[in-house]
Amino acid sequence: MTLQERLHNIVARKSAGIEAMKVMLEKADEEGRDLTEQETREYAYLDKEVDKLKADEARVHKLITDDTELATPVKTVRTFITKKTAPEEFKNLGEFLFSVRFNQGDERLQYEERQQSMGIGVEGGFAVPTQFIPTLRMVDPQATIFRPRCTVIPAGDPPDAQVSMPALNQGSAQNIYGGMSVEWISEGGTKPETDMKLREITLTPKEVAGHTVITDKLLRNWGAAESVVTNMLRLCMTGTEDSVLLSGDGVGKPLGVLNSPARIEVSRTTAASIVFADVIAMFAQAKFGGSLVWIGSQTILPQLITMTDAGTNSVWLPGGTSGAANPPPGTLFGIPLLFNERSPALGTTGDLILCDLSYYLIKDGSGPFVATSPHVHFTSNKTVIKIFWNVDGQSWLDAPLPLEGATSNTVSPFVVLD
Repeated sequence: MTLQERLHNIVARKSAGIEAMKVMLEKADEEGRDLTEQETREYAYLDKEVDKLKADEARVHKLITDDTELATPVKTVRTFITKKTAPEEFKNLGEFLFSVRFNQGDERLQYEERQQSMGIGVEGGFAVPTQFIPTLRMVDPQATIFRPRCTVIPAGDPPDAQVSMPALNQGSAQNIYGGMSVEWISEGGTKPETDMKLREITLTPKEVAGHTVITDKLLRNWGAAESVVTNMLRLCMTGTEDSVLLSGDGVGKPLGVLNSPARIEVSRTTAASIVFADVIAMFAQAKFGGSLVWIGSQTILPQLITMTDAGTNSVWLPGGTSGAANPPPGTLFGIPLLFNERSPALGTTGDLILCDLSYYLIKDGSGPFVATSPHVHFTSNKTVIKIFWNVDGQSWLDAPLPLEGATSNTVSPFVVLD
């Protein structure tokens, strides 16, 4: 098998693996569920295989380049000497972090610096190589709720620039058609004047940073450090985003769902409780036609398990009082129910929400970047690793939507139990 054939085979296997992972996630999203245990194992296996194939592809591609240069006649060698070729990629994120900490003269760091036109970034950080960003942003369906369901606007050029876009003003002060009105006109009648109302949405990526401390010994052993550090940084990024996209106040950070001006707050029947009437009221004011999900704190589980209707019949556990023998359902009114460890506790506003997150916009900015410092824990032989990136978010709507013909009756993609 020639080197070109080997490269073609590697690329084909890598593409097949990526497509299989994509199909697996799309199928789970279409069915409104998380990955099964078997699918999770298959996804992890494919992910490792794709990473290995990427490394194989880089090695074979470099070998082909070197072989081509050796076969080139001497009289044309000067053309290649002046051309800067890409060095071999980092094997994994652990090796990248090792170079950031112990070998900042590494040619591969400098190549990333030139290619991304970032230089040495904010506070001495290096842009994370492109091939590792999907790993850091990788969505775990059981841990990450918002990013995979929101509308994400990728970083542009420049990545941290403010983005403004027009949107139809569909609040109750206008109407569902953004101020447009339609009338039947009799013969010879006057056509009414009508104006379409537009508003502007502005998103400006804000910087957010996190850090962790690991021993220099572990960092030098970058092969072992890779899985530990990658997992810590990934959970830091996904957890931080999930928290702020839920409850951010918009001051130097995204404006979360719980503070969206488009939300509808439903007053609960009894303080520190959730009863069937509350769930019905929330369901009645949701904006249908999209991809609704319930998001609740795990502290509300006892309320759901013991929830009954007017006839004291269990409304959530299957099989009435014998339902404890069966696993609890993953839906409420047929809509997926997700438990979020970052949601407010029972009795607090937002302990249960019903939302369609496709109405929420995320604007990615530059990053992530990584910086290291040995100074804080110098005598302990430990290194501080900092990761920082830029992101913003807010709801697409700025007010609840009126039902046609009745502006006082509104619905919303964000219904919050008050």
